[in-house]
Amino acid sequence: MKTLQTRRDFLKAAALSATMGLPGICRGQRQKKRNRPNFVIIFLDDSGWADFRPFGKAAYKTPNVEKLAKEGCRFNNFYVPQAICSASRAALLSSCYPGRTKVFGAHGPRARGLEPKYATTGEVLKARNYKTAVFGKWHIGDQPETRPPARGFDESCGLMYSNDMWEFHPGNPEFWGKYPLWFWDNGKVTIDRVTKEHQPMLTTWYTEHAVDFIRRNKDKPFFLYVPHSMPHVPLFVSKKFKGKSGAGMYGDVMMEIDWSVGEITKALKDNGVEDNTLVIFTSDNGPWISYGNHAGKTPYREAKGTGFDGGTRSACIMKYPGKIKAGTTSTKTLYTIDIMPTLAHLAGAKLPENPIDGKNVWDIIAGKDDAKNPHEYYPFSTGRTFEGVISGDGRWKLHLPHGYRTLVEAGNDGKPGKYRQEKIRLSLFDMEKDPYETANVLDKYPEVANRLKQYAEQHRQKFYANKPK
Repeated sequence: MKTLQTRRDFLKAAALSATMGLPGICRGQRQKKRNRPNFVIIFLDDSGWADFRPFGKAAYKTPNVEKLAKEGCRFNNFYVPQAICSASRAALLSSCYPGRTKVFGAHGPRARGLEPKYATTGEVLKARNYKTAVFGKWHIGDQPETRPPARGFDESCGLMYSNDMWEFHPGNPEFWGKYPLWFWDNGKVTIDRVTKEHQPMLTTWYTEHAVDFIRRNKDKPFFLYVPHSMPHVPLFVSKKFKGKSGAGMYGDVMMEIDWSVGEITKALKDNGVEDNTLVIFTSDNGPWISYGNHAGKTPYREAKGTGFDGGTRSACIMKYPGKIKAGTTSTKTLYTIDIMPTLAHLAGAKLPENPIDGKNVWDIIAGKDDAKNPHEYYPFSTGRTFEGVISGDGRWKLHLPHGYRTLVEAGNDGKPGKYRQEKIRLSLFDMEKDPYETANVLDKYPEVANRLKQYAEQHRQKFYANKPK
């Protein structure tokens, strides 16, 4: 088993070589020109919509995310179809709704996850001769046939599920303690019990692997997926950022993630591939507000684990020099399921043989004036419960009657707070005038409500027909 020190030494050397420069590569050198672009997706865990500037007024510095926004486009209405870990990640990588794949909620250790019959973006791009890598939290399958090496990724390292699913779980340590938290490297367990000594290094390890991967694959098209374990609780941060934010542990963690963004984007520039790379920065869902000062912030209603925008709307930035206009903001509605077909379009790759739900939305991302969303609606759900739809243009949101959790009392310093269950009746919200979902306008716009109810019923029949209405 690799020791912690061995890993530090190896990755430190890899990062150093990337930043010092290589023969024929130097800062400012003319960018390499290639027909097929590279793709980098940085996917955070439980980050709030307002956790980074320019989305919110964070109490800590996030210069690298701000720089990314200045050099790319900020997407204000970017959604995930379900605000829970596994469901969100499976939708991103498979381009399928949870109702199709039946990947709901958050899977535990040794779970099967996303069935191999649903191709991943890694498999789609690998078939186009892309080099592929995932460094971070996988959480869509913990069996040999559902882990990264079997799902189209040439290289991988990280955790197979959430970092709180371990012996120090605040709610049920005895149960989770039965499953040691493993750290994987390319299909092998290299740390057989992740401890409180290892967790502070996760963000650094993922970042250094990413930088090294870019350096080694600068001369070929690549797909790099970096799904960070942070800021999912329990929060951990390396010594170099501990206490640095002046805003508590959460601020320290977010500053380290911002550093990670800077290291990855710097590696793209230093290795001559910045101008030929699409970078996507977003989160799997909204903040886990039960954890109080160890949770992020969102201006929208509710948070993680609900179908309200506080859970499903994620901050998103995309940068692609010369293709996406720098310093712009888009209010067009997008969902993560559209990422795979859009990347496939740019790469000239074939879409999977299995059915998918996403569509190519490159014209919207590129900011074309006449671009329209190709979807009539987007569904949203929580766990196995289908909760409603958003119109494709993002103007209207219909909640079917359903229960949801709402916070009663927030926890503190890593301890969860208390929720209570509430119910929402059939409700229509005008998201342009009321993005906070406060005023039910069902009676004011019956025609709109009926149209969305038809979409919802079509979706229910297609994906949830075995469940009662």
